[in-house]
Amino acid sequence: MKNSISIIIIALLLSACGTKPKPPADITKYASTITSSELKEMLYTYASDEFEGRETGEPGQKKAVNYIKDHYVSMEIPSPISEDNYFQKVPLELQKIPNIEMSINGKSATMFDDFISMGSVDTQTLTIDELVYAGYGIHTESYSDYTNLDVKGKIVLVKAGEPINADSTYITSGTKEPTKWSKGRSGRSSKKTVAEEFGAKGIFIVDTAAYDYYSNIYRTRKESNWPGRMTGTSQNDTMLYLLITETLAKTLVSDLNINDQGRIIKAKVKMNLENEATPVDSENVVAFIKGSEKPDEILVISSHLDHIGLTKDGDVNNGADDDGSGTVAMLEIAEAFKTAVKDGYRPKRSILFLHVTGEEKGLLGSSHYTDNDPIFPLNNTVANLNIDMIGRIDPNRKGNRNYVYLIGSDRLSTELHELSETMNQKYTKIELDYTYNADSDPNRYYYRSDHYNFAKNNVPIIFYFNGTHDDYHRPSDTADKIEYDLLENRTRLVFYTAWEIANRDTRPFVDKATLK
Repeated sequence: MKNSISIIIIALLLSACGTKPKPPADITKYASTITSSELKEMLYTYASDEFEGRETGEPGQKKAVNYIKDHYVSMEIPSPISEDNYFQKVPLELQKIPNIEMSINGKSATMFDDFISMGSVDTQTLTIDELVYAGYGIHTESYSDYTNLDVKGKIVLVKAGEPINADSTYITSGTKEPTKWSKGRSGRSSKKTVAEEFGAKGIFIVDTAAYDYYSNIYRTRKESNWPGRMTGTSQNDTMLYLLITETLAKTLVSDLNINDQGRIIKAKVKMNLENEATPVDSENVVAFIKGSEKPDEILVISSHLDHIGLTKDGDVNNGADDDGSGTVAMLEIAEAFKTAVKDGYRPKRSILFLHVTGEEKGLLGSSHYTDNDPIFPLNNTVANLNIDMIGRIDPNRKGNRNYVYLIGSDRLSTELHELSETMNQKYTKIELDYTYNADSDPNRYYYRSDHYNFAKNNVPIIFYFNGTHDDYHRPSDTADKIEYDLLENRTRLVFYTAWEIANRDTRPFVDKATLK
């Protein structure tokens, strides 16, 4: 009996000695599955006339989402929603200029002459006995126009810009550089957001420059039976958002230009609001590789699947670079990760491949994902790598053609930026160009692609971009003009960066979180 036990022990020891630990993954092996030939083959189909420019909600976009889905099915990469359901429905609508009748203290105010609606409205009748004047409508840690004001359930009246000290510095920053509160659309949007967070049911903004610009546009649209602006269908009560003239505002606040002090304004405001909107059927496409050790931590890789459809003359805007290049890059990255999984190298963290709709209409698909229906909690989302136009060369850029513009890599996480630099230096050696990363960039690219909806929620991001060109948003943006060697190398860079994020011990640390 003792001899039998000894033989068994020796056999087990010999077996254990003969088992070699699994060697580290050869990342370059999986990166090499990303090839210019496969990218080219897919893009010549995806950006063909058959897809009719992939206009959101149109038949060409339906072909696009099915094309993407079929690739994930063939790669045996599942959906995170349910079996065979790769589509996250995104409720959209075409909003026409609403019909609004308004009177203040019995005197009629006329749309386009006195006010314009900047957002959607709920069909309803409102009678208001008082408004709240909140100066510039700013709220920061150091300065707030909302101190001692209760605006819940009320309409707030604010004016454009921000207050200035006697020495010409801005009160909110202490410098002579204007802050976000003065920056046009983003300033108005920030003021609307603040009012909404304080519980206001509506906001009237006095911004003469913006009013003069938009009133003529909106009047023309209304008179020409314009089909409407595509927007997300609100899942909450719609906040009333009007631009009003200074003349109308002064019937409510006579000392508007000299007094910023917040206060209650007694006034009888009556409004009849009629919404005009047509539903649009659209969807994001999602696929998912579950992590082995940290499955609840999610890396999101994104690009937009839509484009701008047909011209007025019926020509197809093929959108090969914008954003066919990002779409096929994602499919190749997914294939590289799936090949690694088949070899036993499943990423530690989970990866969500998110192809979003409605980017060209205002980042609508990504906004729906982050704001309304995140499939995975945003606080578990470790990073977003967003790819939007990586197949061409910026004709205004001089020097090395082997470059890519990176935007946002250091905005929220220094660690993510350094990780990105390291992976590039180690593997791809692309010239990383940060020309458009500055907050002062007049193009404001940081705010113009789908990564921004993650960034605004303090999810660290990197936006990969080649810059614009003469074919941008034209039928001439075709697959034959793509630089496929550059597309291959840039796609590999995203893959290497994604691999490191998905497999490192800790998630990228957010050391520059923005106030929410």
